[in-house]
Amino acid sequence: MKIAIACDPAGEVLKGPIEELLREKGIEYEDLGIREGDPRDYPVFAVRAAKKVLSEECRFGIILCGTGVGISIAANKMKGVRCCCCSDCYSAKMSRAHNDANMLALGGRVIAPERAKLIVETFLAGEFEGGRHQRRIDMFKVIEEGGELE
Repeated sequence: MKIAIACDPAGEVLKGPIEELLREKGIEYEDLGIREGDPRDYPVFAVRAAKKVLSEECRFGIILCGTGVGISIAANKMKGVRCCCCSDCYSAKMSRAHNDANMLALGGRVIAPERAKLIVETFLAGEFEGGRHQRRIDMFKVIEEGGELE
């Protein structure tokens, strides 16, 4: 499993601890920024990571900004992305189990590094339950195509 990880300046406080966790777990990751000279706008980093996930170069994406909200909205604009913005382990677990989330967004201004690491561990350990939840994932695809649900 390979993880795409990217952040804007406000999310940088979490990137190092999360990368440390991934190294400790032996999980390969690709650091997609922020680097010197990069733009400072979170949509750029959301798209960088989402492209890696959508191309299947990376199994999951972890993206970081101030609250996690803006970067998750940007990622979710990309067809096929199911990015959850989480501040707790239960939401991370359920986003994998029920929504088959393929990206996780966290906020460097609202989550302490140790909690962020727990959320990442929970997210990565989660598995999609399928069943009735697959019908809802299929509905997401209809919405992405501009189709009607009713």
